[in-house]
Amino acid sequence: MKARDDAALGAFWAQALGWEISSEEPGVTNLEPPGLVYPDPAAIYIDLVASAEPKTVKNRVHIDLATKSAAHQAELVARLTELGATPADIGQGDVPWTVMTDPEGNEFCVLDSLYDETGPIASVILDCVDPQTMLRFWSQATDWPVYKVTDYSAVLRSAAGVGPYLQFLRTPDPKTGWNRVHLDIRPYPGDDLEAEAEKLRSLGATDIDLSGSNVTWMVFADPEGNEFCLLSPR
Repeated sequence: MKARDDAALGAFWAQALGWEISSEEPGVTNLEPPGLVYPDPAAIYIDLVASAEPKTVKNRVHIDLATKSAAHQAELVARLTELGATPADIGQGDVPWTVMTDPEGNEFCVLDSLYDETGPIASVILDCVDPQTMLRFWSQATDWPVYKVTDYSAVLRSAAGVGPYLQFLRTPDPKTGWNRVHLDIRPYPGDDLEAEAEKLRSLGATDIDLSGSNVTWMVFADPEGNEFCLLSPR
């Protein structure tokens, strides 16, 4: 997640999720659940990276927060508001979840007891034109099996049946510019990075040339042009 102030935004999300906070280098704030031993399918990480680029459009990638009941939802919304989140109207209409933005304007949803076994993050949501195409690519890219498919959405989840869902939601909104929030993939310990990169290309990923950038990871775009990173195994 790009951030104007990675430390401040990281502090918000650490308190919102009850996660631990660290920093691997200046301009990067890392969040992870307490006690997590990598790799663990029960959770994901969030990394916030400092960027001077302003947020100008609705994010195509956002997270949904889980609650266990309507009362829990109301309590969480109140606590997030105290932390600096703001209720948001993105044209959702009369829905049972609450749409909010974090202190830098990134959209997220607080669900109403639809999920109670995922941890604090219920789902990572990607807006897309064709959920089925995205499902085929990302299921093979992550080795996550299909959980559910409808005309307007497609959902994946870890084969272990734990942790957040990954959902592709049909939307008419076009993609404009680089995504402010994106996915990172990290191969398992012992995997070959180049072999993983070739696998992604064979599935339909395209390389994004970052010549001149001092980065140690590979950057790709999925079949709908959403940027993502392939990190080194660890």
